[in-house]
Amino acid sequence: MGKVLGDVLGYAAGVMISPLPIIAMILVLATPRGRLGGSVFAIGWVVGLSALGAVMLAIGGPGGASADGQPATWVGGLKLGLGVLLALFGVRLWHRRPRGVSQVELPKWMGAIDRFTPVKILGLALLLSAANVKNAAFTVAASASISSSGIPVGEQIAALAVFVVIASLGVLAPLAVFLVAGERARSTLSGWKNWAAQHNTAVMAVLCFVIGLKLLGDGIAVLAA
Repeated sequence: MGKVLGDVLGYAAGVMISPLPIIAMILVLATPRGRLGGSVFAIGWVVGLSALGAVMLAIGGPGGASADGQPATWVGGLKLGLGVLLALFGVRLWHRRPRGVSQVELPKWMGAIDRFTPVKILGLALLLSAANVKNAAFTVAASASISSSGIPVGEQIAALAVFVVIASLGVLAPLAVFLVAGERARSTLSGWKNWAAQHNTAVMAVLCFVIGLKLLGDGIAVLAA
């Protein structure tokens, strides 16, 4: 199981460093019902990653993700495809990154977060975790690595749980600071939000490109074996 955890840690770190969801969490915490909203957002985030990972593990089992202890050919093809997608996405983001603070633009829906109901906050967290291009690709890649490892089902579930925990640290950090410090945390969280907003596109671009290249290498290695 140790080797599997080593394989998925990079993907978990890629999901953990997600500026846009972190900004969303900070904005939710800044609402009048920030404690409730932040808790709902955290639950939605964890559920989204867990559900997507579980689906991939379920597919990998009957689909024969592991053949004689080695990843199946389709796993190599999947990683190769994800690698190409992420590398190209990273290049595109890099060319579209803001050149200065004045060019930073956040999604329009962020301006309406203070009017979101708990149900909408839950849906937003699910979308940002399981339907976000980067996070979904990293989660699928991690789950493919787990299911193709040949370890027992119980250990696969444990490995996925470790992935979800690490991948959630970035989003959970603002919530933890808020729950501990309360109103005193607002200035700290505001600084985090401003930094994340300014560097969101560049961080996403580098992560997607680097891990995309890793996936390309992993896919080629499986297909060439």
